[in-house]
Amino acid sequence: MKAESILRLKNLQVRLRVKNGWVYAVDGVNLSINAGEIFALVGESGCGKSMTAMAITRLLPTNASMMEGSELWLDDIPLHQLSEYEMKKIRSKKIGFIFQDPMASLNPVLTIGEQIIEAIAYESNHKLKYTEMREQAYTLLSQVRIPDPKRIFKEYPHQLSGGMKQRVVIAMALAKKPDLLIADEPTTALDVTTQAQVLHLIQSLNQMHHMAILLITHDLGVVSQMADKVAVMYAGHIIEQSSAETFFVQTLHPYSQKLLKALPEKTNKNESLAVIPGQVPSLNKPFSLCRFKSRCSVQFKACEESMPNWLMLDNKQQVRCHWYDTELLKKYPKNFRIDQFKKEEMTVSIDENLYEPAMDEKPFIELSGFKVYYPIRKGIFKRTVGHVRAVDGIALSLHEGQTLALVGESGCGKTSVGKAIIRLTEPEGKFIFDGIDFLRLSGSRLRKKRADMQMIFQDPFSSMNPKMRVHDILEEGMLSLKVGSNKQEREDRINVLLEQVGLMPEMKWRYPFEFSGGQRQRIAIARALSVGPKLIVCDEPTSALDVSVQAQILNLLKNLQYELGMSYLFITHNLNVVRYIAHHVAVMYLGKIVEYGTVDKVLNQPKHPYTQALIDAIPSISHAQKGFQPPKGEIPSALNPPQGCHFAPRCPHKMSICESAYPGEYNPDHKQMVRCYLYENEAIAEKTNGQSV
Repeated sequence: MKAESILRLKNLQVRLRVKNGWVYAVDGVNLSINAGEIFALVGESGCGKSMTAMAITRLLPTNASMMEGSELWLDDIPLHQLSEYEMKKIRSKKIGFIFQDPMASLNPVLTIGEQIIEAIAYESNHKLKYTEMREQAYTLLSQVRIPDPKRIFKEYPHQLSGGMKQRVVIAMALAKKPDLLIADEPTTALDVTTQAQVLHLIQSLNQMHHMAILLITHDLGVVSQMADKVAVMYAGHIIEQSSAETFFVQTLHPYSQKLLKALPEKTNKNESLAVIPGQVPSLNKPFSLCRFKSRCSVQFKACEESMPNWLMLDNKQQVRCHWYDTELLKKYPKNFRIDQFKKEEMTVSIDENLYEPAMDEKPFIELSGFKVYYPIRKGIFKRTVGHVRAVDGIALSLHEGQTLALVGESGCGKTSVGKAIIRLTEPEGKFIFDGIDFLRLSGSRLRKKRADMQMIFQDPFSSMNPKMRVHDILEEGMLSLKVGSNKQEREDRINVLLEQVGLMPEMKWRYPFEFSGGQRQRIAIARALSVGPKLIVCDEPTSALDVSVQAQILNLLKNLQYELGMSYLFITHNLNVVRYIAHHVAVMYLGKIVEYGTVDKVLNQPKHPYTQALIDAIPSISHAQKGFQPPKGEIPSALNPPQGCHFAPRCPHKMSICESAYPGEYNPDHKQMVRCYLYENEAIAEKTNGQSV
């Protein structure tokens, strides 16, 4: 008889052999997933989530091994006892895997069709004809909602967008008709609408095929909208598990509570985000006490004496914490109960309000008619045959000491704006920076002014020279722009910079690979600060970070703005982060600004249908109902944008005029600009009233 649980892990232990001994990467994990169930595994980077997934598929690194006593059951098949030959058959037919980076799991020299057919061939034991496999591939591409499957079948991975590549990976996983689908951070690098499309697709396929899904993520908003059950992992083992509905109403473990409090959407923008002090403990030795003890703000005497038990509560929640052990708490005074824990936890990590700088009358930065066109060259002589209009005549302003958020889907031109502002690419139009026409500067005048603006890139590791120590990385910009009159002055400045971003000065002698992702981003911020800028362009600085590390970086940026009076152009697709950190927001679509205004106006009273679609696609723990509402279709090519309003092909309110001419600027209440014909009548009425007066 088929077991109720598709997947069961019993006492899973994985160790990694390192130079000085062992790392206990996964230490006694127990869980089960039923057919048709979405089970979310959450936690910080390095807690063992991905290692658990690799153990399930028996694809562990060469220096890793599963310890004796570990059991992995898929239906009634003991995966822990299978040979590699037998396991290969299981992987090819019963387990699908969606990796975090779709490009890394696709072969760049094979077409999409060849790769899907390869998966179909394995599943069918090579018994189908090519024409039959091709038709199945077309069907799979249609199932994952890829338009024009026959065209995509012939294309290569590099010709597709990130969201399209992720759908192809899902199609390849579905070709196996798996009982279990493992999705390891499937949407981390995707923008909010593409993420919504991919997650909506996974939900639909889960309901259609009744497969079990293990969803590995650090995004609690995604968990809230997707999962049936949630398990929180910390330092190699599970510390809390319950239904998703119960988890978000009554979170138990202090670590889980702090993760929720670190979310921007749960915090007033005039307060600091809650942070978890310290670091995840090293896993190079067995633990005899609670692993979260050193970072916990509500520990008590029992935490110093014994390891907490795995407890099952009356409402079927499970937790590993002394505060819920009723037998243990009887040893302490009567007033020492769970109520005291809740009361204390409510007051933990409350910081003072941060000063929000007032807006000056004159903008610090003004863009008008700002364009970035990339030439398309073909033929032997590389003649220009067209242009990609990445940024197409936008107008923006930013006041000193404030933050302007630039949001939109991937490919809309956000990063091109950031690079053009600091002259990494050459724009056209008008750009006034601190009273100077910045686009007219050249040579030594431009070089001198470059110190006033810097950029923080999305991936800090790839933006640093791996062969240089942090000291040299920070000093490089100062030497280039002649900041600091002598070596000692630069040395002192480096020490102060590291302390400003929350790192110890002695860390300057380390290399980038010796730091965590959050620490590397702090180094990138220190490098940007090293030359004393007035403006920092932040290009997706928190997109790949855990919620706890994201909170630290956002707090740091806010504090630095308060202390140094800097301005930020904050490029992101995370609207919850925008709501927390920004003063104004500009919504960008296919090279143009479609809506602009204060954060409160744009995010609470969106006017443009595209802005409304972005907000509807946000994965939030506050939504009452599960599921996503992604906008239909894909963002068009900037090489050949639609005539009229660029959003018209995807707009639910499209009118005939939308396809003939691009809408002008309308200001419904003078605090919010929108480019949409829905507001044309309001603008005409306003002008008419003004003339009659």
